[in-house]
Amino acid sequence: MLHRQFRAACAAATATGALLVAGLSGSASALPPSSSGAATAAETLRTDAAPPGLLAALQRDLGLDRRQAEARLAHEAEAGAVTGRLRAAVGAHYAGAWVSGTLSDTLTVATTDPADVRAIRAGGADAVVVDHSLSALDAAKARLDRAAARHGTTAAPVWYVDVRTNTLTVEAISAESARSLLRAAHVDTSLTRIVRTTERPRPLYDLRGGDAYYIGSGSRCSIGFPVTRGTQQGFATAGHCGRAGSTTTGSNRVAQGTFQASVFPGNDMAWVATNANWTATPYVNGSSAQVAGSTQAAVGSSVCRSGSTTGWHCGTVQQLNSSVTYQEGTVAGVTRTSVCAEPGDSGGSFISGSQAQGVTSGGSGNCTSGGTTYFQPINPILQNYGLTLKTTTSGPSDPGDPGDPGDPGGTWAAGTVYQAGATVTYGGATYRCLQTHQAQPGWEPPNTPALWQRT
Repeated sequence: MLHRQFRAACAAATATGALLVAGLSGSASALPPSSSGAATAAETLRTDAAPPGLLAALQRDLGLDRRQAEARLAHEAEAGAVTGRLRAAVGAHYAGAWVSGTLSDTLTVATTDPADVRAIRAGGADAVVVDHSLSALDAAKARLDRAAARHGTTAAPVWYVDVRTNTLTVEAISAESARSLLRAAHVDTSLTRIVRTTERPRPLYDLRGGDAYYIGSGSRCSIGFPVTRGTQQGFATAGHCGRAGSTTTGSNRVAQGTFQASVFPGNDMAWVATNANWTATPYVNGSSAQVAGSTQAAVGSSVCRSGSTTGWHCGTVQQLNSSVTYQEGTVAGVTRTSVCAEPGDSGGSFISGSQAQGVTSGGSGNCTSGGTTYFQPINPILQNYGLTLKTTTSGPSDPGDPGDPGDPGGTWAAGTVYQAGATVTYGGATYRCLQTHQAQPGWEPPNTPALWQRT
């Protein structure tokens, strides 16, 4: 669990106004909805919604029994919510967060300022002081991403910000290829770490599975997450699966839809608008897995993937904000995981508990010997294309219960988990939440029409 003293610590932090904002729960058990409109992690990530297939995959792939799998999902749900709040409170000193990945599942938050340690602990997490902020490491990685567009990187195919080691890590076939890329990017070597690898990632597409879809006359991928855009229904998937204008058919070979937008390489994101014969649901690959939101899981959290070739497989989140070079080019901003995948799984759903994480991009290895898989996070797809994730609290044209219009729900705050239907004030105006999400800097209500509607 996060900490046994979590409830008391949260109460203390709230009283002092040190770090926490409205809606932080004191445990991973179910709690009644907050009158402020902010949701606890337990409310938005219910383990009773976890389908048997996902729980079975967690047990098989992570060596857990059912009780341990359910407990881990609950602990990681709380960790994701707490991380967002502590990140917003620590501000520029924030250097990342991760869970231990054990049954005790401790959350650790890193900072560059020793003065933050007491407040982080009061917020229910362990604290560690490091040399480099996450923003500094992300900035160095952005320089590396730009350099990769001008230099061949197939011999150094993967790089990411590793919060556990507080470094920008480059995985390379040879150390010199990594050093050459770092020199081209003018990245300070004190920020970096080089790891030798034989990994040669490739996109995962073109083979069959359950809930597959077909592009054009034959290639196949996996549906990611059903979405809506106004009254238009469709689904998010990987950009390498098809280009804008490409037509799709369902696994039953019935006409399905058309790619509206697609990016690959650079990112690996796309969305398909479907015809009136297809209905968006909050389910993953026809199972009982119900999507309740898209709160990002912390590094170390368990994550499961459902794809059209290999079905359910689970592992852990290894690094956020990774870059990977395929033969077609470099893709940035993906999440690196220990989950296996195979061709045909591309575009399929990555989920942690009931929270959508992203769509399968590519990787290396397979589900016989094991492998590494990258996913394109779902939130940037929703934001870039103005999409609404189909969840258990939303409909194609009715994003949720507006709740009590007489309760404005308080001022919008980054780090807070908001339920669909919650209301907040921002800049003197009132907004209604259209889809459950965890607020992030830059996602202020006027800037995110896919998330907030002015009332």
